[in-house]
Amino acid sequence: MSVLKGIRVVEFATYIAGPAAATVMADFGAEVIKIERLPGGDPYRYLSALPTMPEADSNYCWILSGRNKKSIGLDVSKPEGREVFLKLVESADILVTNVQPDALAKLKLGYEDVAGRNPRLIYAQMTGYGERGPDVDRPGFDMTAFWARSGLMDSVHNADSDPALSVAGQGDHPTSMAMLSGILLALYDRERTGRGTKVSSSLIANGVWANACNVQAALCGAGYQRRTRKTVLNPVINHYATRDGKRFLLCGVQTAIDWPKLCRAVEHPEWLEDPRFATPEARSANAPELVSLLDEIFASKTFDEWIGIFHQVQIPFGPVSSNADVAADEQMRAAGVIVPLDDPRYPGLETVNSPFWLAGREKALPGRAPDIGEHTREVLAEIGLDEARVAQLLARGIAGSAIK
Repeated sequence: MSVLKGIRVVEFATYIAGPAAATVMADFGAEVIKIERLPGGDPYRYLSALPTMPEADSNYCWILSGRNKKSIGLDVSKPEGREVFLKLVESADILVTNVQPDALAKLKLGYEDVAGRNPRLIYAQMTGYGERGPDVDRPGFDMTAFWARSGLMDSVHNADSDPALSVAGQGDHPTSMAMLSGILLALYDRERTGRGTKVSSSLIANGVWANACNVQAALCGAGYQRRTRKTVLNPVINHYATRDGKRFLLCGVQTAIDWPKLCRAVEHPEWLEDPRFATPEARSANAPELVSLLDEIFASKTFDEWIGIFHQVQIPFGPVSSNADVAADEQMRAAGVIVPLDDPRYPGLETVNSPFWLAGREKALPGRAPDIGEHTREVLAEIGLDEARVAQLLARGIAGSAIK
């Protein structure tokens, strides 16, 4: 049996960081009901079509994070719509929202407004910059809050290059895992106390957590020296290109062990005694020379040849994969990272799985993401609204569906 079967989640959120937490709960059997504003629904539905995004015939962003959910169209700014929302919350175990705090206050749908209708409710709120401070009501996206303001954007580029933009959802998806962790802690607490609670997380908190080693260094007064690929402190932690234009990353963090392995791999055992390279300090001081020598050596063989050698000497490395490489990587399927999508609109399509499993518990096969308001009538009937009341809400545009 799925571990979250019987759990109802109301998703009052847009884009990724909040909704992706609900996606994972749906993967493990929860019923997720997504509330969307009509007529357009969640703007995330259209992210794949933006000019900056990879071009494809399918709505790949919505396929990924909208799967296995129900959608209802509801205008919560109207009193009748707000009352329907609260009635739905009465039946829920979890509410996930990333609506800005000032907007929630205006709608009177903050935690204090909602908790009285359902004392067992777990109210999970995602924000850009936290719930206190001067920036509490500023809109936050993962590229601004998680990536740029956290210090990550400034930390990861070389001294001879400009900072790079983050890719879509780069901060949102890991942040959703933090939200999920808080929700599951709250479910455990509810089992012991019988009461729900509020869970909160933010993009900025997760961005700084991802960059925590560097930020902690700054808190301890450490300086930060940005280097180039040629002037790395440890040339055994660096990326190199092969004869066929592919690239790999060496990760020789155990210097005393990994340096001799690299010397064997490149067939230069004499470097172990060479005063230019014999110690970590010497390799750091002579990094430009050593990197140039390694560049020449690694360019002499193909990627597959070097991979075989690295496996033989057991030095830590990773291929620098393109997105297409990842999509074609059979290890991803063997490890359950990429799985089939159960959607008749896209025969044979695969999708990215959520990143953990529970032994002996079923995980739902990713299914079709809903159309806007596809389940409006069904859900409103489930919470006790009769046909006449549903018809009235639909006629007035307070509830609705994009499906004709």
